[in-house]
Amino acid sequence: MNQTKYFIIDFDSTFTQVEALDVLAEISLKDNENQANAIEEIKSITDQGMDGGMSFRESLKKRLDIVNANQKDLPELVDRLSKLVSPSFQRNTAFIDKYRDQIYIVSNGFKDFIVPIVSKFGIKEENVFANEFIYNEAGAIIGFDEENMLSANNGKPNQIASLNLKGEVFVLGDGYTDYEIKKAGLAHKFYAFTENVRREKILNEADHEAPSLDEFLFSQKLERAHSYPKNRIKALILENIHEGAIQRLKNEGYQVEIYPAGMTEDELAKAIKDVSVLGIRSKTQVTKKVLDNAKRLLSVGAFCIGTNQIDLNAALKKGVAVFNAPFSNTRSVVELALAEIIMLMRNLPDKMSEMHKGKWNKSANGSFEVRGKTLGIIGYGKIGSQLSILAESIGINVQYYDLEEKLALGNATACPSMEHLLKSSDIVSVHVDGREENKLIIGPSEFELMKHGVVFVNLSRGHVVDVDALAQYIESGKIHGASVDVFPEEPLSNDHPFQSPLMGMKNTILTPHVGGSTLEAQENIADFVPSKIIEYINTGSTTNSVNFPNITLPTLSQAHRFIHIHKNEPGILAEINNILAKHGINIGGQYLKTNDIIGYVITDIDKNYQEEVIKDLKLVQGTLRFRVLY
Repeated sequence: MNQTKYFIIDFDSTFTQVEALDVLAEISLKDNENQANAIEEIKSITDQGMDGGMSFRESLKKRLDIVNANQKDLPELVDRLSKLVSPSFQRNTAFIDKYRDQIYIVSNGFKDFIVPIVSKFGIKEENVFANEFIYNEAGAIIGFDEENMLSANNGKPNQIASLNLKGEVFVLGDGYTDYEIKKAGLAHKFYAFTENVRREKILNEADHEAPSLDEFLFSQKLERAHSYPKNRIKALILENIHEGAIQRLKNEGYQVEIYPAGMTEDELAKAIKDVSVLGIRSKTQVTKKVLDNAKRLLSVGAFCIGTNQIDLNAALKKGVAVFNAPFSNTRSVVELALAEIIMLMRNLPDKMSEMHKGKWNKSANGSFEVRGKTLGIIGYGKIGSQLSILAESIGINVQYYDLEEKLALGNATACPSMEHLLKSSDIVSVHVDGREENKLIIGPSEFELMKHGVVFVNLSRGHVVDVDALAQYIESGKIHGASVDVFPEEPLSNDHPFQSPLMGMKNTILTPHVGGSTLEAQENIADFVPSKIIEYINTGSTTNSVNFPNITLPTLSQAHRFIHIHKNEPGILAEINNILAKHGINIGGQYLKTNDIIGYVITDIDKNYQEEVIKDLKLVQGTLRFRVLY
């Protein structure tokens, strides 16, 4: 017969991310010029108390003396702490709701602020055991109830003993006072909670480490937000991706490993073995070899527009969803293209270089207005079409060529061929994607077709232009000026050298692939790409995936969601449904989308299931990947 399970949960640095008295000190001492030193002293005393280096009562008295707070400070404290509840507790409210009668908050903190916070999560006030402040007539906090057993040493063991819990007792906390419950023989197991703070001394005493509540619930096979603890999801983030993305993934509970540069194929093949989420920009090549070594990979995030650095078909066959940022840096690239067009028409790169060398060359020779000139845009996608609008707004005539029929914006006109565009444009700007078919679409014959004195801009992909030919036509004078932001071979990091035949050319702007490198663009990308990856992992939605069939799913309202990725072969959906029927499982909702390579089916069920169901579904012929969402 299963015993009742009881859960003893600490408050400071466990239920919340911080020590409440530290936050109270920030509030009460906000006008004190020694606030920073006082807070550091409080933190030091807290750590001594948590590690067992100081008696708890002594620690508490010292901290309250420094805090010097008032009852009127508590509403702000409650408001701040409510926003700092640990993420894994916020996402596992189903556990709290189900076990509310068996969950106890046992804290050396104070009921005065703990109850208002935990009660919002459904935890019973009578199940909260903590100290209580003593106030004077002016509302100043002058001490605490010293009759309360939690104000003394061994307070938590004594409190648990008084509850006389009949069943298995599990303690989740970050400090020595939490370990004392297990040490006294009053708990079945002590889990050191390390989502917010890691105390090595406490870890050495713990039965298990719990990097999040998800991990604890997973180990105990209890109600949880997801079938797999988020702290077990490892994200590898390369190439100096914006801190906002890293923080977003950390807040979700993932382990995040950061590498500041790109990786070679061999380096990445070695590093990716236990990675679930990979984040890259443009330098890192995600090849079939890399993917063959990825044993746990769920998703790749390209923190840029292009995805030609990723073998999308190999990822698809592996059941790995790829997401990019198709819109987030469009404006940044367009602004750079327009700025460089103006600079090149005015011959500014040479003039700026001469000025830095002390040469004053005031002349209008080789300098032209852009107004009335014709801009030819090759590739009328998101960037090309936006460049069209901005260029026209300052008086430039715009024409474009695209392999697909595209609606002209403003007064732009479509060219019947690229040859027509090249012959009739004063400025040529390339904005095509990185597909293999676009390799070297601009070479000697294309440069030969262009007008004498043309301005040429490439902010698309390095392999679409023959840079040796470009250098020759700049040298000959046929090309009046050129701007290049992307190159066939680019350094893996800022520490690696750059080489190009375009170096030192007249009226030539070379930039280190920074078309989308503005703070605004990087912040947008850092928000967009992680949100798509997290949504995919949490719900199965593949909206905006560049390789998976796109499915937008409703929020999970049934008990469980099965995600089945398989080869697109006849009869697999029927086999999946036969297995569910065999196990007596009714389908609450089902969603299917296919492409030429895979089928992607999501099934919501409204009841618990046996492990045999999972085994059978994984054995379906053609299965690429299967996972369960709660």
